[in-house]
Amino acid sequence: MNHYKASQSKPLDRLEGELEMKKQPQKRINIVSVKLVKESSLLYKERSIQSPEDGYKLIKHFLGDLDREAFIVISLDTKNSPVLINICHVDSLNASIVHPREVMKAAILSNAASILVGHNHPSENSSPSREDIEVTTRLVEAGKIIGIELLDYIIV
Repeated sequence: MNHYKASQSKPLDRLEGELEMKKQPQKRINIVSVKLVKESSLLYKERSIQSPEDGYKLIKHFLGDLDREAFIVISLDTKNSPVLINICHVDSLNASIVHPREVMKAAILSNAASILVGHNHPSENSSPSREDIEVTTRLVEAGKIIGIELLDYIIV
């Protein structure tokens, strides 16, 4: 068992140190709330995502013919019904860099059971890039940790 060593400083020295600390200004801590804000909506006649093709159709419909790469997250409930679509990232003409914390943010706030993610390749080459594969791996790992499964990563 460790024993505390007696302080070698004099009581007056400690008191002066405490007075120095009290001269520092107080730190203000913000009190905030975090919420989702609905920007718009779209009708989805299928009601739930039953296959990768369903996910592809929804992502293709939503992204349309954008001239830039956009990365979206579709939050799903326990019945695989889409709850929301979040545009997580829009980037340059040929690249979209995303981080798991940004992908999972809307999923957590919407109480998603699982997610689909996707992005467009304006070049119309839907083959996954090395970065796409790395992002997929990171999202699967992050999803396991927080309990939100990544069902699919779709490139349109």
